[in-house]
Amino acid sequence: MTLARTMDLVERARSGRHGVAAFNVITLEHAEAIALGAETTGQPAILQISENAVRFHGGRLRPIASAAVAVAEASTVPLAVHLDHVEDDSLLRQAAGTGISSAMYDASKLDYEANVAATRRAAEWARAQGLWLEAELGEIGGKDGAHAPGVRTDPDEALGFVDATSVDGIAVAVGSSHAMVERTAELDLALIGDLAGNLPVPLVLHGSSGVADEHLAAAVSAGIVKVNIGTILNVAFTKAVRDELAADPALVDPRKYLRPARDAIAAEVARLTALLSGSRP
Repeated sequence: MTLARTMDLVERARSGRHGVAAFNVITLEHAEAIALGAETTGQPAILQISENAVRFHGGRLRPIASAAVAVAEASTVPLAVHLDHVEDDSLLRQAAGTGISSAMYDASKLDYEANVAATRRAAEWARAQGLWLEAELGEIGGKDGAHAPGVRTDPDEALGFVDATSVDGIAVAVGSSHAMVERTAELDLALIGDLAGNLPVPLVLHGSSGVADEHLAAAVSAGIVKVNIGTILNVAFTKAVRDELAADPALVDPRKYLRPARDAIAAEVARLTALLSGSRP
């Protein structure tokens, strides 16, 4: 299967009135598990590598990006590779020529005018490289205190932001929060509907791990297109590792505990890709 482009997967989901899942990749096992889970349901997905994940890998994007691209190229379903939550301009520019087809440029720590200016420059560069660019207006809860909980994206301000920056997609603050380990977030479905009706670009939901299945489905029905999922995969991964090590304290071969951990992520991916592939009425 040829490596897919994020733009194509997002537009296909948008026109088909369903969602496309974007799963965080930290290790090779994450990438392999995401591919396996997507193949189980026959659904496309996006492998996304965050700036934090790149930092974990010593600040070097190319090795983990090359691994994710290789997994995507070998998959039997369309998989794209995305660079997520980039604040460092130099890291954004490293995406060129790697097989990554999109990025989320995060200037949300800046005030509105500075966010617009920085994001416009990023969008111009991305377009010249053939990359689809997502950005963020408003603040999404969590993320080490960088974003304020309870904030909501204003539809009119969002429209002005999209017009001023020419971004291809926008992450909106509608009640979710990054890094949640309990699925208790309450989404503002009416606001999602207003944003979807007001904006010419696809909506992206961050912090989706904290949202229960029925609310994720409802968010897609209301107009969310790209659904970012990370923490829930790590919960499953870590539980499987803990279980294996607790069952055999003498275990030292990482393959013995990474295999079930990889399988646990794949099961979550299969469930979520199936959930999000349902078409909106």
